Amino acid sequence: MAISFKKTYKFAVKSALYITLFSTGFLAAMMYFFLILRWDFIAIFVVSLFIFSFFVIQYRVERFIYRRVKKIYDDVSLLESSTFRNKSITTDMATLTREVQKFARDKKIEIETLKIREEYRREFLGNVSHELKTPLFTVQGYLLTLLDGAMNDKTLRKKYLQRAEKGVERLIYIVQDLDMITKLEVGDLNLNYTKFNIVEVVQNVFDLLEMKADKKSIMLMFDMKYLKPIMVYADREKIQQVITNLVVNSIKYGKDNGTTEISIEDLVNNKIIVRVKDNGEGIEKKHIPRLFERFYRVDKSGARTEGGSGLGLSIVKHIIEGHDEKIYVESKHGEGSEFSFTLEKTK
Repeated sequence: MAISFKKTYKFAVKSALYITLFSTGFLAAMMYFFLILRWDFIAIFVVSLFIFSFFVIQYRVERFIYRRVKKIYDDVSLLESSTFRNKSITTDMATLTREVQKFARDKKIEIETLKIREEYRREFLGNVSHELKTPLFTVQGYLLTLLDGAMNDKTLRKKYLQRAEKGVERLIYIVQDLDMITKLEVGDLNLNYTKFNIVEVVQNVFDLLEMKADKKSIMLMFDMKYLKPIMVYADREKIQQVITNLVVNSIKYGKDNGTTEISIEDLVNNKIIVRVKDNGEGIEKKHIPRLFERFYRVDKSGARTEGGSGLGLSIVKHIIEGHDEKIYVESKHGEGSEFSFTLEKTK
């Protein structure tokens, strides 16, 4: 793309004016001194000298200054800055300075952003590696044991194959969640909006997870008895997945003989808020801003005592944001956590 100049003639005009004023004053003084003052001659001299000075100065400025300014733009264009490429070149030094400073600031922000992304990429790859190698090594360990001779023992063979199967199931679960979150992040959510009773969906989740909660003697409960249906407008299947992920999370990190309580409250602007509250171990404040990142773990020790893909909360966030709604989290370490999200209410 050809670069066009946005020429400013202020410098040439002012310089020519100064030369003309000085020369005219000097000429008038000399003519007055020699008593031959002629105004018509002075007028012609002023106009001629101003025009001559203007073009000479403008030519010299274009040749030596504009050319150097253009080189600055060409050098900057090598950095593939679309901001500079699509802009006319200014020859005003103050404007040029501002533009170059703005370019430098933008580049600094871009570099810092790239550093953050690179750090996130390294951490993400490390987490993916950890999540995948744990079940892989588990499966490998049991299969190698069987190949080393344990296969002849029917009891051990069945036991080890069952454990290897659990490792494979964990791998499938992680891959499926990765596939889902990839689709969510590229906007391939395909929401199927319908009207449904959110109370019924919560009860379905309680029924599905009752046995899981019983293993830790955790009670799944509403904060009150909802006698009337509360109708919302959203994707029923996706919202059930959100509630399931949040309840599973509360069970996973809840304490024995604890509770997971769900409440549904009316908000303004035809909205409701669904709260999932537990009295488990809670989360330290420093971890909360990163809770919804893929594979982010509060426990950095590398030991995972609980199953799961590590993508549950990230999936929750993408689904809720896909509905143009909000999700919130409040937690006190040692006291428990509360996750809540909004939904559109309908009649």
